Amino acid sequence: ETTYESAEKRVMQSLSDLEWMFNVLPKMDLMKDFVGNWVDTSDNILVVVEDKKLDSAFWGLKVKLIEVTAKVLEAVGYGNVILPAQCRVHLLKTWLPYIRKMKALLDSMADKETEFPYKLDEDLCQSIEGAMVSLILALPSSDQADILADWMSAEQLRYPDLSEAFEVWCYRTKSAKRRLVEGL
Repeated sequence: ETTYESAEKRVMQSLSDLEWMFNVLPKMDLMKDFVGNWVDTSDNILVVVEDKKLDSAFWGLKVKLIEVTAKVLEAVGYGNVILPAQCRVHLLKTWLPYIRKMKALLDSMADKETEFPYKLDEDLCQSIEGAMVSLILALPSSDQADILADWMSAEQLRYPDLSEAFEVWCYRTKSAKRRLVEGL
């Protein structure tokens, strides 16, 4: 067993433990602490995982990381954990590009290698997409605009599909503009 394999096993076990904890924390009223710490450490986690040395390694770890992040996105997106707007924006701006990139990469690897076992299942993808849409719609309009502009400028528009959030943002913006004009 190589050092990489040993390290991956330890990190995978830790992520599995975190995933298990995530199911217990609501009963102990500690979910907000977990989510807050996850948001705070997200940048550090991604610096390590996105290191060039790991570009074609640790696929299982990368998938598990997205699974844990999906639980955080759901908790915040569906209002089980309330965070300030700037934390929600940080959560989205940190994980949206990573998840988008990894989904495309995992799909392309699965297309190339018939025995490639790592992928994001459809239910997980829909869950992430729904949580992100809910998260975006609960942000201030200017933050919504920033995130949606980043999403539209990316090459990978297919996943996650944030068009529902974009349509609602457009409607709200038109409606607010109309009310402003009528008020004047």
